[in-house]
Amino acid sequence: MNNIALNRIFNKVDNNEFLTQQEAITLLNIDNHSPEFYNLISKANELSRKEYNNKGYIFAQIGLNSAPCSGNCKFCSLAKNSFSIGSETYKQINNILDEVKSVVAQKVDAVFLMTTAEFSFEKYLEIAKCVNALMQDNMKLVANIGDFDFAMAHRLKEVGFSSVYHIVRLNEGIDTDIPVQTRINTLNAIKEAGLELIYCIEPIGPEHSYEQIADEMLRARDYNVDVMAVMKRICVENTPLQDKGEITELEVTKIIAVTRLVTRPKTSMNVHEPMRMPLLAGVNQLYAEIGINPRDNGLDTQNSRGFSIEYVANMLKQADYIADAL
Repeated sequence: MNNIALNRIFNKVDNNEFLTQQEAITLLNIDNHSPEFYNLISKANELSRKEYNNKGYIFAQIGLNSAPCSGNCKFCSLAKNSFSIGSETYKQINNILDEVKSVVAQKVDAVFLMTTAEFSFEKYLEIAKCVNALMQDNMKLVANIGDFDFAMAHRLKEVGFSSVYHIVRLNEGIDTDIPVQTRINTLNAIKEAGLELIYCIEPIGPEHSYEQIADEMLRARDYNVDVMAVMKRICVENTPLQDKGEITELEVTKIIAVTRLVTRPKTSMNVHEPMRMPLLAGVNQLYAEIGINPRDNGLDTQNSRGFSIEYVANMLKQADYIADAL
């Protein structure tokens, strides 16, 4: 890619013009070892520093259960056909509230409650009511559950959820048993109910094309998301996609930078799992995780893959982002 073409794209960004799918693909095709790569991540970093004023964010996600999930995602330790956690587990409400109290005391910016697709919706609402009573001002309570309709979205809002994490995954309907339209219907219900949609391009593996990745950037932008993320696929042991491999941190960093320029999230840009290199490419938000993790075979990811609030707060600090936690 020559500098004239790159500068033309950057000029569009500076003028707050939306980039096209083809421009996104052009940026994604930049050689990771070229000078243009560093120009790209520099531009994304510049944008985040200016628009986010060096504000960093920490989100904490709490996994509430482990059970064979009908979504049957081929990259997930909880899939019904490759369930590898060991046993079904459901956290007791007292344990959940103790974990919430701990993360709230550390001044996280959002608390996510994650379940498998078949988790009782009524039970989830009961838990959420108790959790919401512990939240501090300006903290988001975020739902991360299976698909649902408008009426259910409205009930989520009534019990205190301000936001929902929901996406169309890469190779949805191929690597999962969920039709793409089902996911889109839920995205529409979230927006129609007045809930904030938190979006992510995931789980990215070596086999996914730049066209697929660019499509999800534009989908996120069409939903006007304020919080955006990119996540690479983890090769979880005993899952069908284990042998597909993983993309490198350098590749993740490039995808992050392009996503930052294309989607233009107003509040934050995240990489998952937390990595240091993307903090130079526009990332200003990271996750800490507790409990079940679909990228892990253990019952409590904070003892293995999960990062603590203290750890990710220090990562942001070392990148000169200012976070409230700790």
